[in-house]
Amino acid sequence: MIIGVLGLQGDFDAHRRMIEKLGAKTMVVRTAEDLEAIDGLIIPGGESTTITRLLFRYKLTSTIRKFHKKGRPIFGTCAGMIVLAKKIVSHPEQFKFGFIDISVARNAYGRQIDSFEEDVAIPSLGSAPFRAIFIRAPRIAGFAKDVQKLAIREKELIMARQKNVLVCSFHPELTHDTRVHEYFLKMAQNKK
Repeated sequence: MIIGVLGLQGDFDAHRRMIEKLGAKTMVVRTAEDLEAIDGLIIPGGESTTITRLLFRYKLTSTIRKFHKKGRPIFGTCAGMIVLAKKIVSHPEQFKFGFIDISVARNAYGRQIDSFEEDVAIPSLGSAPFRAIFIRAPRIAGFAKDVQKLAIREKELIMARQKNVLVCSFHPELTHDTRVHEYFLKMAQNKK
């Protein structure tokens, strides 16, 4: 099994190291051909409008749509979640794939200076809290009934899944806790 990490912008290398720590192979994805060789795709945090521009420049949008349509798992963190969402609250004109039926608000937890860490409960990962790191984090402002609520912080959804798409507002790749990435690996194994 090979997990691809979109390597256009953001801290994609931290995701790659986390997946390799779990014993799986990784590939930095930069071309449409790269997508044919992987079993799951991670879209990392960064800056969502920059990621979007680069997706078009490298002609990856239609290939990622095909990847999703085949039922292959996709995981988006922070800006990756924005790109995967169905609606962006204050930027409706911004490109998004619409793979998960959520609406998101960009930078909802404040600017870079307002970044923070907090222990959150993620019941599907066990009883131990997960140290979530929020950096210019988006907020899930709304979601469809069939979206699974995996983690909630102060009554706000911060981690969700719908079919083959997993998203979170925070950066699990910046911790030493591998459980979120393990969850995604299981999604990929179940699609093989």
